[in-house]
Amino acid sequence: MRVRLLLLLPTLFSVLACGSGARNAASTASVGPAPAQARPRPANPRLILATTTSTVDTGLLDRLIPVFEKQSGYSVVPLSLGSGEALTTAARGEADVLLVHSPDAEQAFMAAGNGVDRRLVMHNDFVIVGPVNDPARIQGTLMAVDAMTRIAAAQAPFVARGDNSGTSALELKLWKLTGIAPAGQAWYIESGTGMGQTLSIAGDKAAYTISDRGTFLAQQRSLRLTLLVEKDPALLNIYHVIRTNPTKNDRLNVEGAKAFADFMVAAATQRLIADYGKDKYGQALFFPDAGRAEDQGGK
Repeated sequence: MRVRLLLLLPTLFSVLACGSGARNAASTASVGPAPAQARPRPANPRLILATTTSTVDTGLLDRLIPVFEKQSGYSVVPLSLGSGEALTTAARGEADVLLVHSPDAEQAFMAAGNGVDRRLVMHNDFVIVGPVNDPARIQGTLMAVDAMTRIAAAQAPFVARGDNSGTSALELKLWKLTGIAPAGQAWYIESGTGMGQTLSIAGDKAAYTISDRGTFLAQQRSLRLTLLVEKDPALLNIYHVIRTNPTKNDRLNVEGAKAFADFMVAAATQRLIADYGKDKYGQALFFPDAGRAEDQGGK
């Protein structure tokens, strides 16, 4: 009898152990998984982004910034400026990071030591828009330079940004190629405003203007303008993200700027950019370029 009891003891201990394990498992299951820990708030959560007006006027940043803020814990303060003014603001150390589209000015900014880590983000293109009756007869013109020449010859009203923006830089480059100096001409109007306001002025005055495609599509329904010239390679519009050189101001948010730059070129963000506008306008307003060589942007 004693031997039989000793033989049964291992089995009894096994049953007791299994019962204890089952109770522990049931207890764990009833509690559920441990809640995910909240992302720690950055030591310096305020991030100043100086950007071109087109990223604001199209609504793109309204789509991207909340995603970035949720993922990172940073709070973005966007400054909607022409690219030239955005670059100047950063050069003074008054912005942490840039999202701009004026390649020649950007290269000068980098050469002067004002920025670090310039990265390709996306592109769209510029278009020439104007009144439906098209008094200068530019519709369907294959080369933007030819269209500008016709506008000047017809002395048709043309509204320029006149604000040192990326759009303004492109427009002035085209005038230079025509050999025409429009400044001071009665038909040449400088708005000194952003893209959205310039389009509105052009519509009110039945005038021509140059716009990035995204802003024009975003505001087209409220404008008395139509798209007349497009798809000339000279009208390519490329955007970069640039971190301000930390030496410009010891209060710059260096970590936040890097987090934003990394976010803009991340695969998930690039997919958001590729899809933006398709549901509302039937086409994308921007096309992702991150990871491409600089000379492959827009191709």
